[in-house]
Amino acid sequence: MKRLPLVSLAFLLGAATQAAAFVIPNPPVLDNKAYVVMDFDSGKILAESNPHAQLEPASLTKMMTSYIVEHALSTGRLKESDPVSVSEYAWCRGTSAESCMYLPLHGQAPVIDMLRGVIIQSGNDASKALAEHMAGSEPAFAEIMNAEAKRLGMTETNFMNATGLPDPAHLTSAHDMAVLARAIIRDNAQYYPIYAEKEFTYNGIKQGNRNALLYTDPTVDGLKTGHTNAAGYCLVASSKRGNMRLITVVMGTSSMQARADQTRALFNWGFSSYETVKPLPAGKILADAKVWFGTTDSVKAGLDHDLAITLPRGKKDGVEAVTRINPDLKAPIAKGQQVGEVVVTLGGETIATQPVVAMEAVEEAGFLVRIWHHLKRFLTSLF
Repeated sequence: MKRLPLVSLAFLLGAATQAAAFVIPNPPVLDNKAYVVMDFDSGKILAESNPHAQLEPASLTKMMTSYIVEHALSTGRLKESDPVSVSEYAWCRGTSAESCMYLPLHGQAPVIDMLRGVIIQSGNDASKALAEHMAGSEPAFAEIMNAEAKRLGMTETNFMNATGLPDPAHLTSAHDMAVLARAIIRDNAQYYPIYAEKEFTYNGIKQGNRNALLYTDPTVDGLKTGHTNAAGYCLVASSKRGNMRLITVVMGTSSMQARADQTRALFNWGFSSYETVKPLPAGKILADAKVWFGTTDSVKAGLDHDLAITLPRGKKDGVEAVTRINPDLKAPIAKGQQVGEVVVTLGGETIATQPVVAMEAVEEAGFLVRIWHHLKRFLTSLF
């Protein structure tokens, strides 16, 4: 066990001060079916109400549709210029009953335009057309959506379609929507700026983004609104102020104004009450870990991504971090393999842990070296 030097930790977290204790106020009391406030970097839930209640997501569903399309673009399965056809099933007839991109029947549009139609215009036609393009049918695409939800740990979600049109079995939770929002921002950063675009024109029809906070708060840069009579007015949003990003989810509010006001209240509460610190950066070597039976006797161990901690404001100088390395590491060891963990405490209470991984590979040694290591291990066990 290796305790990080206090001097280094103090330097990373900032000079200690004798500040007055900060009391976190209670989160806002809101009139909705559920809400969540999550810190993006750490994934810590800062406030919640009915976070695991299964609710109708309405067009919040399209966040999973766009996530899958973005991932396909990022991995090369799709190209932005690929033409997507509009079947009669996908075509929107322009009624007030649903949101449309207004794609022409039997026409085509490139994937990147369709993606904007899903995110900005909340187009049911674009969502269905992309689902058919990627999976052959919307039900088959829903299977992909559910597989992705399971992979991301969205345990209260079941998708029946790509749009969010009502279905008794089409359900999610505020917590799961926060998990999905975090994945969108983290995994497909190249396409995340689309969620902040205020308008999109297609087929001569200009439509504005329904996320009202994009027009009133420059720190808000996403994500998605939703509404049906049964679901109420919903909003998943993200805001970055300084080095801290928060994600909020409100579901089942009474109006567009209410979902915007409630989201604004949650952001103000979260940013004023908490801060995110990153005491240990990705790539920092924390230990030279002993390795048995390897071509080398040790391996450099560190972090493969930043250690991010969400703390009540004014508490960061009380944080301590301890690196614990597995004392019995045996080759072969792959680069990125977990070899220990960092445990972060505040006032003696564990507030975060993160794997420590091998920063390089260690191959298994030859027969004679392995025999020698077995002998050394035996002799060591005697004393």
